[in-house]
Amino acid sequence: MSLLSIILQAAADMAPFAKFGAALGAGIAAVGAGIGIGNIGARALESIARQPEAVGDIRSNMIISAALIEGAAFFAIVVCLMILFI
Repeated sequence: MSLLSIILQAAADMAPFAKFGAALGAGIAAVGAGIGIGNIGARALESIARQPEAVGDIRSNMIISAALIEGAAFFAIVVCLMILFI
């Protein structure tokens, strides 16, 4: 038996664990994104309360930060779904 066939057999035996890990990873990515965006919103509201004249700058920075977090979470979920269904 060649080394490649041994590695392929080991990978086939671990497929259920990979699917569980992918599902767990997708859930963690979604929860992490929710926590991150919640923290951004809370800190932005605190900042606006302290400096009402800086509302425009704070809001635009908040939207950009939330979009970056959402993009990273979307990428993580897509990768996990690819592992789950392939």
